[in-house]
Amino acid sequence: MDAIGPERDVPAPDVGTNAQVMAWIMDTYSMHARHATTAVVTGKPMELGGSRGRSEATGRGCMIVTLKALDRLKMEPASTRVVIQGFGNVGGMAARLMSRAGFKIVSIVEYDAAVYNPHGLDIEALMKHRNETGSIAHFPEAEAVDKNEGLYQECEVLIPAATENVITSLNAHKIRAKILCEGANGPTTSVADEILAEKKIFVIPDILANAGGVTVSYFEWCRIARVSSGTRSW
Repeated sequence: MDAIGPERDVPAPDVGTNAQVMAWIMDTYSMHARHATTAVVTGKPMELGGSRGRSEATGRGCMIVTLKALDRLKMEPASTRVVIQGFGNVGGMAARLMSRAGFKIVSIVEYDAAVYNPHGLDIEALMKHRNETGSIAHFPEAEAVDKNEGLYQECEVLIPAATENVITSLNAHKIRAKILCEGANGPTTSVADEILAEKKIFVIPDILANAGGVTVSYFEWCRIARVSSGTRSW
């Protein structure tokens, strides 16, 4: 109660959390406050004041800024090979939306396995396989690649969408992408940034690349806070 609150610090979903977890936090806070406090967290289910599109927002933001980068570099989605590290909310949603937009998602790299298809992965089929088996490993429509080398595959766009500090001074020189879109928070160290700049790799920093989620969270908080204070929701 001392750490979070509608006018203090408003948590949003991140690694290991989803709309259900945010609902639990809101419910527990509300019990202590002795009244429903929906503005204490964002990323809630729609029934509790959540925003439509919040779960897709971060991955969609990655796609939007990548499309802008392609425009700047005179590239087209259809001829753009994409490698994504992470197949959770950010990476998985980016893969799904970018595939629908015409990008060629050639590889997905996870903590336990990595798969590759030079013609483009069927993302919906891969998601179904992961849901049924618990892993992307042994996906019949792709070949297995070394998960430790997955980041270094040749591609036009690389999206590290897993954890922080995965691209460092020890491996930045191995990156073979033209565009690096930072879907995760802090996936690239400061020293690695310098190496990527020397390699002329176009980096879309995390503060922009994954801002879609926090932007929609802000809209959600504003709407609920206005309703709670008695002012009209926009």
